[in-house]
Amino acid sequence: MLYTGSCHCGRVKFEVEGEIEGACACNCSMCMRKGSLLWFVRRDAFRLKTPDADIATYLFNKHTIRHRFCPTCGIHPFAEGTDTKGNAMAAVNIRCLDGIDLDAVPVRHFDGRAR
Repeated sequence: MLYTGSCHCGRVKFEVEGEIEGACACNCSMCMRKGSLLWFVRRDAFRLKTPDADIATYLFNKHTIRHRFCPTCGIHPFAEGTDTKGNAMAAVNIRCLDGIDLDAVPVRHFDGRAR
């Protein structure tokens, strides 16, 4: 299925292809403050519709994940990095997807605080 998404003001827009089988709620210091529900996809399934230069990036801790956010409204629609096998991936905040029923998505809790 093809999903569309954006930040609150619409400056950051994207598409992502795939089936949402579940989302991850992480308790690391960043995710706790953002309140994201993350869906991990291959990076080639994610298409940014906004010029990369129009999106801000935040790095913390080991600087391995690029937390991307809108410089206008501050919403964090996605992050980019690599999975444990070294493959490029995107972590999509499903709260930023259009028309999604959040209550229908199973949520797995991840202890990112302990890492």
